[in-house]
Amino acid sequence: MMHYERETDEKLIERFRRGELAAADFLMEKYKELVRQKARAMFLVGGETDDLIQEGMIGLYQAIRDYRDDRDTKFMTFASRCIDRKLASAVQHALRQKHRPLNSYVSLSDEENQDLPGPDYSDPEQIVIANERIAQLKKQIREKLTPLENHVLSGYLEGKSYEVIAGELGKSPKSVDNALRRVREKIRGGIKDEMS
Repeated sequence: MMHYERETDEKLIERFRRGELAAADFLMEKYKELVRQKARAMFLVGGETDDLIQEGMIGLYQAIRDYRDDRDTKFMTFASRCIDRKLASAVQHALRQKHRPLNSYVSLSDEENQDLPGPDYSDPEQIVIANERIAQLKKQIREKLTPLENHVLSGYLEGKSYEVIAGELGKSPKSVDNALRRVREKIRGGIKDEMS
């Protein structure tokens, strides 16, 4: 990757078009902070900054894919516009509430639940009970999911991007997003069943 730092963005895109996928990965990493800055400056109704960052990264990937150097525009300018358009589109969709189901979710992240009371982990019996319960829940979730949904969930929990998961499955990032949405719905349904 070090040799990419000496290349212009436009040259890296040429290399990507010749099949050098690592050049696109380098550009995605290079402009990730720009996406984060732009996403933090916006507000998504019913969503989080992470949702906007994800949309912005999709806009960045589209910029890499669609950039044409015959228009006398630097890649950075073009990428900035693509990211802005993708973020604005996400915000407009949320404001119209056309995609209301997209804005309601069950988090798959432990970070949001850190302040919730849990078992007393100083008691060995509580630790064993908690571990058994977690194993049981994982098994129930896995049984409810299709093989595709299980693969998507595993990749998501490992921190893989939608694009990486999509590449592993030979699917589009949108298919990955749809599968993850179904996973969340099934988990939410399972939690409601458990509580009733």
